[in-house]
Amino acid sequence: MASLGQRIVESKQTLFGKSASHSLPEPRWFALYTTSRHEKRVAQHLAQRQIEHYLPLYRSARKWADGSKVVLDLPLFPGYLFVHIRRTERVRVLEVPGALAVVGGSGREPIPMPDEAIESLRTGLHLRSVEPHPLLMVGKRARIRSGALAGMEGIVVRKKNSLRVVLTLEYIQRSIAVEVSADDLEPLGCGHLSETAIPNA
Repeated sequence: MASLGQRIVESKQTLFGKSASHSLPEPRWFALYTTSRHEKRVAQHLAQRQIEHYLPLYRSARKWADGSKVVLDLPLFPGYLFVHIRRTERVRVLEVPGALAVVGGSGREPIPMPDEAIESLRTGLHLRSVEPHPLLMVGKRARIRSGALAGMEGIVVRKKNSLRVVLTLEYIQRSIAVEVSADDLEPLGCGHLSETAIPNA
């Protein structure tokens, strides 16, 4: 039978040891609104503070006035990046220069992003051609059924000779266009993905 001293030690372990850690909420992904054109600088500050974050980038070819060409890595969601934190760590994040707000709902409480959406972006973006797109909420919807970003749903548009699915993160009201082949898509709802019914981007 355990002595009184042993029981006191076990009680302390429960309060301050492993069992107590179970009461902490799990970190979630939140959208962080930043100063315009400071997304990369904010990401650097977060890295210095060892705060897990994700800044989606896309490659854009630009031509300078002197005729030289360069490929830039630009933020896919201008003005936003994502942090993996507990709600209680919001103040620590907002101490970062250039960090303006953790995106919240009508009650101003931070709203976590769907984990599966962020993980799909992290693992699949580099495997497809992608770029920002004006916010698009209405149109012929389809699901990417194979390959990178499989399972994500969006609106199908046509750009030149290729198809794109416009994916929207409603939490931040931002859309991106992902280049796909018709074989990668399955329509949602009634009807088929007729070429003549797909609008131009």
